[in-house]
Amino acid sequence: MNGSVSGDDAASSPSKGEREFTKLIESIETPTGLDQETLSERLSLTIITVAELLRSDSRLAPLAAGFLFHAALLEYLPLSSRRVESVDLNHDSEDSSDELADQFLARFADVAAAVLDQSSWRDTMASLGARCDVVDLVDGRLFKMVLFAIGKGLGSKSVPATVKSSYGSLAKAVGTLCGVPVELELINGDSAISKLPSNGHDSSKHDHDGVLPFSNAIFDKHLDSIKISVDRSFPSDYDGVPPKIHRELTHWHNAKRPLVVKVAPVVTDVRTQKRAMRSNQFYMADMLVYAASLTSSAGRMLEPELITVTKGKKGQQTPAADKRIDKKGKGGPSDGQSQSGKKDKANPGKKAMLSNIAAQKDAKESDVARKLFASWQQKRQLLDGVIDPKSRYSKTRSYLKDLPDSKKTVLEAEVKVYMLQALVDIWVRSCKDASKQKDYGTAALIWDALRGFSLIKNGLTETIVVHVVKISSLLEMPLPKPATNAPDRKPSFTFTVPSAGTDTISIAMSAKEFQLLQCGPYMDRNVDSSPDPRVPFEPDAWQKKVLDEIDANRSVFVVAPTSAGKTFISFYAMEQTLRVDDNGILVYVAPTKALVNQIAAEIQGRFKKSFDYPGKTVWAIHTRDYRIHNPMGCQILVTVPHVLQIMLMSPTNANSWSSRVKRIIFDEIHSIGQAEDGVVWEQLLLLSPCPIIALSATVGNPEQFNDWMATTQRAANFDLTMISHSTRYSDLRKFMYVPPKRFAFKGLADRATFARLGLDEIRGFAFVHPVASLVNKSRGMPDDLTLEARDCFTLWQAISKYQTSDYPVDDALGPEKSLPRVIRKVDVTTWERRLKALLLDWMTDDNSPFDKVWEALSKSMSEMEPEEIQVSRGSAADIEKDDLTEVDPDNLYTTTLPMLSKLHERDALPAILFNYDRTKCENMALAVLGQLKTHEAEWKETSPKWKAFLKGWDVWKKVNDSKKFKKPAKPAGKKGRADEDDPVSKADQNKDSASEESSQYENFNPDAPHDMFSFADKRRFEAADLDHYFWQLGRKGVQPWLMEALTRGIGVHHAGMNRKYRQIVEILFRKGYLRVVIATGTLALGINMPCATVVFSGDSVFLTALNFRQGAGRAGRRGFDLLGNVVFQGLTADKACRLLSSRLPDLNGHFPITTTLVLRLFILLHDSNNSAYATRAINSLLSQPRLYLGGDDFRDQVLHHLRFSIEYLRRQGLLGADGAPHNFAGCITHLYFTENSSFAFHALLKAGYLHELCRDIDSKESKVLESLMLIMAHLFGRQPCRRSDEEFLKVVKQSSSLVFLPPMPEKASAVLREHNQETLQIFSSYVRTFAAEHMKNEERELPLTGVQAGGKTSVSSMGPFSTLPSTQTRSAFVALSGHGDQFDSVSDLCDTTRQGIFLEKAIVPHVDIYPDESGTPLNAYLYDFFKHGDVTQLQNANGIRKGDVWFVLNGKSPIVDFSLVLATIITSLSVFMKLSTGSELDMLDVIGSGEVAENAQDGDIAEAENSGNQSSSASQTNATVGSAATQPLKKKKAKVADDWEAAEQEADAADAVSSAQAIRNALADEATSGGGDERGLMNVLKALQRLKTEFDFTFRKMWA
Repeated sequence: MNGSVSGDDAASSPSKGEREFTKLIESIETPTGLDQETLSERLSLTIITVAELLRSDSRLAPLAAGFLFHAALLEYLPLSSRRVESVDLNHDSEDSSDELADQFLARFADVAAAVLDQSSWRDTMASLGARCDVVDLVDGRLFKMVLFAIGKGLGSKSVPATVKSSYGSLAKAVGTLCGVPVELELINGDSAISKLPSNGHDSSKHDHDGVLPFSNAIFDKHLDSIKISVDRSFPSDYDGVPPKIHRELTHWHNAKRPLVVKVAPVVTDVRTQKRAMRSNQFYMADMLVYAASLTSSAGRMLEPELITVTKGKKGQQTPAADKRIDKKGKGGPSDGQSQSGKKDKANPGKKAMLSNIAAQKDAKESDVARKLFASWQQKRQLLDGVIDPKSRYSKTRSYLKDLPDSKKTVLEAEVKVYMLQALVDIWVRSCKDASKQKDYGTAALIWDALRGFSLIKNGLTETIVVHVVKISSLLEMPLPKPATNAPDRKPSFTFTVPSAGTDTISIAMSAKEFQLLQCGPYMDRNVDSSPDPRVPFEPDAWQKKVLDEIDANRSVFVVAPTSAGKTFISFYAMEQTLRVDDNGILVYVAPTKALVNQIAAEIQGRFKKSFDYPGKTVWAIHTRDYRIHNPMGCQILVTVPHVLQIMLMSPTNANSWSSRVKRIIFDEIHSIGQAEDGVVWEQLLLLSPCPIIALSATVGNPEQFNDWMATTQRAANFDLTMISHSTRYSDLRKFMYVPPKRFAFKGLADRATFARLGLDEIRGFAFVHPVASLVNKSRGMPDDLTLEARDCFTLWQAISKYQTSDYPVDDALGPEKSLPRVIRKVDVTTWERRLKALLLDWMTDDNSPFDKVWEALSKSMSEMEPEEIQVSRGSAADIEKDDLTEVDPDNLYTTTLPMLSKLHERDALPAILFNYDRTKCENMALAVLGQLKTHEAEWKETSPKWKAFLKGWDVWKKVNDSKKFKKPAKPAGKKGRADEDDPVSKADQNKDSASEESSQYENFNPDAPHDMFSFADKRRFEAADLDHYFWQLGRKGVQPWLMEALTRGIGVHHAGMNRKYRQIVEILFRKGYLRVVIATGTLALGINMPCATVVFSGDSVFLTALNFRQGAGRAGRRGFDLLGNVVFQGLTADKACRLLSSRLPDLNGHFPITTTLVLRLFILLHDSNNSAYATRAINSLLSQPRLYLGGDDFRDQVLHHLRFSIEYLRRQGLLGADGAPHNFAGCITHLYFTENSSFAFHALLKAGYLHELCRDIDSKESKVLESLMLIMAHLFGRQPCRRSDEEFLKVVKQSSSLVFLPPMPEKASAVLREHNQETLQIFSSYVRTFAAEHMKNEERELPLTGVQAGGKTSVSSMGPFSTLPSTQTRSAFVALSGHGDQFDSVSDLCDTTRQGIFLEKAIVPHVDIYPDESGTPLNAYLYDFFKHGDVTQLQNANGIRKGDVWFVLNGKSPIVDFSLVLATIITSLSVFMKLSTGSELDMLDVIGSGEVAENAQDGDIAEAENSGNQSSSASQTNATVGSAATQPLKKKKAKVADDWEAAEQEADAADAVSSAQAIRNALADEATSGGGDERGLMNVLKALQRLKTEFDFTFRKMWA
């Protein structure tokens, strides 16, 4: 080729100096023959790069000319016209033209990349305003085609004038820059080569463009717009099943009777009934314990309310509402009126009687009040003896909190004045000691106390009000004067007014500054709240709106942060359902079974109801693993999405249960965004037959999500309203933890913190101002970035300080003008919005003072330094060098105890530490436990105080033992009637007069952890109850160290832990016994585990903005904490800032019309005899204009996809021409959770391969089962084995695991390849037919960036360059590489289909075959486990994490549900073959072998408890714990589940025996009747049962 260069010259790189590039870039501004509109970044870069190449080597001119001509073509050619043949430039040429062209392109790419790296490039392009189109810089195929045409003789007449002109301008520009002429060698006239075929669509015929006949009255009206030709070449009764298999299916279909008649029926005797009753008692006993650990928003135990049915709806005058109104004194009949509202007629006798009753009532109330004040006076005298005012205040507050409401109403005012006196005493002392600045926390408590007097409804006398006003004046705290509401009376104590001058004890700052800096957590949280008869509290305005929407029977979507007050919504709707009648049903859908358990327990604690008919219950739990009560006979069903989907789509329910569902609550609705289960949530929202309530705290795009849900609800004739509230009840304060350099643990310090909120001023905790997290200005500011009161004040101070004349701050934005005299939380929120609006304006302006503001507010983070020495107890002067240990700041195992010690000292526990690695969670707990034990042992060895205490205990024990032989005193007599009426019970009197502490030796156990080395609060839980829990956990094989950690107040919580252990951790944490829990995300999703502090321990890819917000929401216990702490431990400041400043991810939906769903809809319709419910559900679903979240209005495409899904089902023999389900349709739908593996299994079953494989099950069982297991491992639980490096291969060679799954047998692979090819043809037809009808526009836009590529002008004649027809279904971008509309595989089809056609690989029924269709081998973990059963090998070689083994084998993981898969297939085939009876709902009873084993353990425990065979002492408990893990499971005839999570096992065992016997009987029948081919399916079932038996045996060995 002319202009070729030698290899050495080609290899030499051109100059890339910045000066040369800058000169070239700047010169592009000089006129070069291109006008301003024509010049773009692509052309500019092309000119500069080609000029630089020619400047370094002028011999490249011919190649440069071709490249410039190619660049001119790119300006005009649309993408669809650039699909050209791949040409070989070396053909008919003696030089290496093809290689030279490749070298030119490589050198061009190097220079272009260097140019783009120059800052001058960006500046110049910005000044020119050039169009950004660099993304389409080079088209290699088109470039070589140009060189090919030039080499053959490109005629001047063949080149359009526009292209020729563009080329001329480019060549001139290049020549001007480099001084090298660039001329295109054209021949006169036409080109020397003939013109290739013109651009046009491929007119070749495709297979399967026609579809099989189909007509269904319900579906036809929706599919009427789909115009597709019908393939008449198939018979009308075609069902896609080979004749041999068809004969067998006909045999089983025509069977007149179930083959189980030879099995004796199960007799339900009295013993069985008693066993069931005892099991239910165990369930309920455990439920009551769990419910007792839950509290209301006020922090009190739940008390169930008796619900009665009323005719009126909730919100009208229901009995409950009347009761609540009367309690508040706001309703009921007015004075002088009867219940009917009519005035009583004059009746002197009646009036006298009523007056007498009223007088007696007043006298009794007066007497009660007198006694209460007498009791209070006794208590106050005891409190007066407490010298320390802080201790006195705390004890008085506890006394008031523990009073019942009836007593608190009478005493509250005077008790609070007494507490105020204690606070004033503390403050005066601080002022005298000149420590006022350090004790503003006490002043904030005084402010809160003074403000609170205005809220007291009873007991405010004139004397009390005078004292309150006086203190407010002395401290210069301007607060409104409380109104008196009780006759004046002398208090039981003398209130001491401070004698110091006002200037001495005043707060010494402006009132508003003081409120903002110190009183934020104490501010009034109400938002337009007022009494409402429907609820027992004063709801805010947004909460009232929710109540109104529920009363109006409308759907509602509520977005509010954790602790904002969403909880009552669900229970209000539940109560409404219970009150209307005994028949309506409310379904509560939770994303996790842990949340299911909690909600059910809370319902148990809130509601009770009597029913007229047996079998009815208030609530029921229904999950795949277990159920409590009858789900069909309850009014409130608590379940998970998968189960509700099965129930709603069950034909059995269509005419009964489904129509009774009146409302569905979707809690944590953002779970719809999950990759695994999100599509089920989406389908439920589309299929809901009633109004819904959707709740969430973390939705990134609530408006968009609301629009989509409103559309789906309108299609079902329901209105939906979105109600959002953005303010948390308690603020969250964030801190970075900086561990010390060295740490000496001498035991936990005493918790002496008073009036200190947050972790400020503690060494090692650096406050993170929310604005300091805005490190990336380009991200903007997230909507949910909240500032507490003091954050707003410091932000205002910063912007005021750094304002300039160009960026002024309006005086009206200051607190003096923006805020009222007494500031409320709502006032701060309004001010916050204004401050953030100004800050956001500054963020977007590089010239603003934003950076200075950010720097000022980031000082606490930037200046944080580690503490040299931290001593947990005492001072550094008391320690020795050997006591110190080095702390690795990056090691969570060494930094956790120092951090917890600080939190303990500040009284900032309980805490949840989130780490998203299960193993690390356990190791962190184990490390802290080991450190506590080690230091305790050292302390006991050296502490004289401990040794002296032991001696004293020995003496006390001897004395106490001798007292046991003395004659006990006579018991006190029974309490008389007077005591019952006395509101001051003797128990209260005894409690008040008792000594402050019982004997220090009373409950002492020398073997128990010492309080200094334990985080447990032993006062919160009885030791005997704890021993009982330990006994249960020991029998379940829970590791002893986990129970030992519980005794020290430390728990672990993740999905891999034993479920009973997790439940106990939740109970003990809520009770306050456990004060440290280390968890993964299992506690972040709705679980009622509120805490004072949340710690994010260590970084993780799972620690996202969403998970951060969910986890952080646990901090700040409503009813307990005024402020929540969020701590970052082991995270970089950059990551912490990203978490705080990142926006919540948008919810993006899934395409919910899966092939399995289509089949299930037909089964629902057919088997319910076209019920009204089924018809309505289908019409609602198919009428949706926006079928999936984030999708456009593309109903036509959805219907196209639906029609070809029907076509697939028709060709697979699963659906008849009229929509009736055929053959194995039921079995496949039961495997809905394995789509698309279920269709691959069906392909092997339908083709007869499994029949052939299992034919020798009796004679060659081992070989058959091994082959069957290999095939099943290829189909189900598919996990790619992505690692194959040399180090990994060494591990594989040393392991008994194969790791890489061997190929399937060739016959099986051939069947699946044929199935995949047929699927490809069907869905290729879908794409073709839809594109032909709807895709008329050119494809130009890149999908993610939206950048457009390709020319807009259609050039009429492109000479020899448009060689191939444009694609219709393939993406034009992919077609640039020469690909046409023929696809090689389903993956190829889904990955390269043009924009505008929705096609996800996950919804096309196929399974890639390795290595033919997938380049990544599969992990052989299932096959390996079946062969060797070694869990250690699964971890080390197969890479299955220790905590995941149970999940991947037992059906608890999104990866695989293998044990459940086997059980489902066996049960489905048994039902199909009429070996057992069952329906869709009965499939819910199928569980994995792991659940069976765990439930069997529960049965053993229950039996042992019932027989009294339980150790009660701690030592025996520990012994049991130590041996429980190694003892084999006991075999007993009767097994009763002990905890309410476990399902009953008796029915499962009976079904298993019945099924096995049925198969034996059926085989005997077929043998005697000469069944022949009909035995094939029976052999498949037999082989699957034996495979499951072997797999379960291996699994149980691991479990034991």
